[in-house]
Amino acid sequence: MKRIAGIALVACLSLPSVVSATDAEKAVELNSFKDKLSYSMGLDMGTYLNGIGEELDYDRLILGLKSGFEGTDALMSMEEMQSVQKEFAEKMKAKQEAQMKALQEKNKKAGDAYLEENKKKEGVIVTDSGLQYNVVKEGTGATPKAEDTVKVHYKGTKIDGTVFDDSNTRGEPAIFGVTQVIPGWSEVLQLMKEGASYHVVIPSSLAYGEQGVPPMIEPNSVLVFEVDLLSIEEAPKK
Repeated sequence: MKRIAGIALVACLSLPSVVSATDAEKAVELNSFKDKLSYSMGLDMGTYLNGIGEELDYDRLILGLKSGFEGTDALMSMEEMQSVQKEFAEKMKAKQEAQMKALQEKNKKAGDAYLEENKKKEGVIVTDSGLQYNVVKEGTGATPKAEDTVKVHYKGTKIDGTVFDDSNTRGEPAIFGVTQVIPGWSEVLQLMKEGASYHVVIPSSLAYGEQGVPPMIEPNSVLVFEVDLLSIEEAPKK
């Protein structure tokens, strides 16, 4: 069975990133639970190693795996392994930080340009915080206070039009506290009346900021929402 696990890892590393079930079956038979577990763990390892972005020596990778799996003598001391893995971790951290910075700058530039153009549109109101909105439909009910709970329908999109969340497609409105959401939401809800519909553009500083919510929302993303304030809900009894 050890040989089967080794073959599985070799197979998953040598096959293309997209492999049909038929091709995989030709490479190795997966009959027993142990066969399947071995292959799935090998595939996980191969996928991880393929995604770390570091050039690895295939033969030495397999040699190290074989030594660890079979419990044979290692060719490196524990100190050497810790040192090289620490160096690798530092390189990966620096690379990720550079990628994050580049993405932050790219999205900040695109977001600023979008906000600048949007505020010129007819009917758009810009608040002191930088929040932008226009009234699609006026409401006639009460206006929520900070301590209130509200029921809303909404659709959230990125500035390129990509929808990342939509309560309408889920078939039920969202219910939450006015201050339990991002600052841009808290602000606009307290400007609306029950029954109102607003088109809202939220700067990243009033949304998820420089970190974002990967992978759904990138850092420094300006977010666009269609918000329908359905009602102010009765506060839950304590």
